[in-house]
Amino acid sequence: MPTVEKDLVCFSHLRWNFVFQRPQHLLTRFSSVMRVFYIEEPIYADQDDFLTFEKPADNIWVIVPHLNHKQDNHTSRQQKLLQAFFKEHKIENYIFWFYTPMAMDLSSVFKPELVIYDCMDELSAFKYAPPSLKYFEDELFKKADLVFTGGYSLYQAKKHRHENIHPFPSSIDKDHFQSARTIMKDPDDQANIPHPRIGFYGVIDERMNLDMIAKVAELKPEYHFVIIGPVVKIDHATLPRLENIHYLGGKSYQELPNYLAGWDIAMIPFELNESTRFISPTKTPEYLAAGKPVISSSIQDVVNPYGDKNLVYIADTAEAFIDAAVKELTASDREDWLSRVDEFLLENSWNSTWSQMVQFINEKLADKESGKKIYNINLKEDLYV
Repeated sequence: MPTVEKDLVCFSHLRWNFVFQRPQHLLTRFSSVMRVFYIEEPIYADQDDFLTFEKPADNIWVIVPHLNHKQDNHTSRQQKLLQAFFKEHKIENYIFWFYTPMAMDLSSVFKPELVIYDCMDELSAFKYAPPSLKYFEDELFKKADLVFTGGYSLYQAKKHRHENIHPFPSSIDKDHFQSARTIMKDPDDQANIPHPRIGFYGVIDERMNLDMIAKVAELKPEYHFVIIGPVVKIDHATLPRLENIHYLGGKSYQELPNYLAGWDIAMIPFELNESTRFISPTKTPEYLAAGKPVISSSIQDVVNPYGDKNLVYIADTAEAFIDAAVKELTASDREDWLSRVDEFLLENSWNSTWSQMVQFINEKLADKESGKKIYNINLKEDLYV
């Protein structure tokens, strides 16, 4: 396979080693055909400016700027660090890929051959979002050659802002999560939790409807809630503490099927507010691929399509949640449901999503480089199944 003579430089608000999700899924695939440089937000301390970088995988560099918090001109100082890094690593023909519009100011001194905005969330609605985020997103929409969205509802909200915008909702590594259907041994920290178990994994933050979980736990003390993931942006003291709620902390992506295998029901208990209005939870198809029934809040991108197709239960109150749990726990036959789940997920994969994105990228490269030598991204058809 010919070498792709382009690099991909990604600006992200998410730490690479935080939670393995959309950026990691997509960029790991890009790294099979090109170099990927993942630039995280800076860390501030009382020291001279410098960059650190590590290689978590072949062809992926994770770069972290470290800036002296006492000095001004944070943007220009970070630009100088990155310009030196680009020169040292011969990053000359490159695509810019944005997850955070806040990096627009930082990227102004560079000349990418293509600018892509993968808008995975409505970040301006998140807790502690900087006031300038909306301004920088406006600028990013002006500069972007291509825009992808993390779901259909977000696409509907953004489609009027760009002429070349495409929805790509959450995908799955099907084999990885389907393995939960055959795993028999519980992880040690879950093994002694009684059944029925209702589980959640993901970031525990202001989007979680903790009050509803607490109420269900109080009304149904025989139900045991397994909650996996880091707690961010909220005080640990606000977490409901009951004997049947079990916080197991963060787990690696590789470990998740081992925990899923031991659950009776999986849940997506989000609040309905501005921060969840346009989200498309990746965990929805992952739970289903594991063969687990799901109870979810009425998040738009869960209701349509999963709720509308009767693949998940929709519940926004403790009473509705309990009704769904009782119905599921007393169900005698789930074969028809599981068959419909598998049929629905048949074409769902991160490899398919990535391949479709590459097609749009190559089309745009061809448009921009007509009359020049074109270095398209070449796919390895057998790379991911």
